[in-house]
Amino acid sequence: MRLRLLTALALTAAALTGGCASMADKTIGAPESEDALYASSPANIASLTEVVQRNPQDPQAYNMRGSVLGQAGRYEEALADFDKAVSIDPNYAQAYANRGLVNRQTGKLDLALADYNKALSIDANYAQAYLGRGMVYRAQGRPLQALQDYNKTISLRPDNAQAYYNRGLLYQSQHQHQFAIDDFTTAIGLSQQQAEPYIARGLSYLAVNDFKAAASDLDDAVQIEPQNTQAWASRGLAYERLGDKEHAAGSYARAMNIQQNYEPARAGFLRVGGKMGQAYQTF
Repeated sequence: MRLRLLTALALTAAALTGGCASMADKTIGAPESEDALYASSPANIASLTEVVQRNPQDPQAYNMRGSVLGQAGRYEEALADFDKAVSIDPNYAQAYANRGLVNRQTGKLDLALADYNKALSIDANYAQAYLGRGMVYRAQGRPLQALQDYNKTISLRPDNAQAYYNRGLLYQSQHQHQFAIDDFTTAIGLSQQQAEPYIARGLSYLAVNDFKAAASDLDDAVQIEPQNTQAWASRGLAYERLGDKEHAAGSYARAMNIQQNYEPARAGFLRVGGKMGQAYQTF
């Protein structure tokens, strides 16, 4: 039974890793609000293009358009704008950091690291660049360097929810769950409308066998983001450990409705005796 729990936790945590970008990469990532949707809309990009055309030697104009293009997922165009910005102003730290973010999101970790290092060589107190570099270090399997950068970010910007959240993920990956829970709690206090810290804290509560607290966090997560597959599957695991097969099956079923072949949900649904076509309570 313990082996099954650890396996389920590992599967859910692995899935969670792929689902955390929305908070970690809020600057350039999937739009989540009406304002963000407008910012990355074709109409707004066209307006920014007009600004660039009127000011062809303004690095800020290229940096702004590059940020919006990145938010829209148009990464190659974004990179071209950041390249232009730093060619005009080689000391433009924000453009290097933004280019580093796009490079990191597209898996070019060495290029991302070089960009963050350049941004920090220009501005040694640039908190967001430390945060981005920390995420690169974590992706490269360099936890000590990542921790140092997250700590630096927090020292510069103690109100930065992303920094606490990412440091929590690092602690979680090192099985230091109480430290992780503390950081996720701080992140939630600073940014209560993000599902990811609730999911992550719920997983750490599961790891320390506090199933009731895990279920409470995952209740919050699915209400904040009802289409989050990881949140529903993790919630199913929490209720499964509480012995509540009805709510566990309902949660796993909701996850499968969102993503039909999601293995943690399918395996959990079978474990609790779920039957296809049968209705289950979720709350």
